[in-house]
Amino acid sequence: MREIVHLQTGQCGNQIGAAFWQMISAEHGLDASGTYEGTSDLQLERMNVYFNELRLSSFIFR
Repeated sequence: MREIVHLQTGQCGNQIGAAFWQMISAEHGLDASGTYEGTSDLQLERMNVYFNELRLSSFIFR
């Protein structure tokens, strides 16, 4: 199993980390609550790399 290690250090690291997750969420068509609102099946591909599915069309960060 492959894992992704994501580290945030200090205020700058936390700001960059928050921007990263906002960008990844937007690219995959997720709103702020983790609900899929995308328009393309391409956005759902490899969703499990960064997110776990809670219920149908609802995701949380891994």
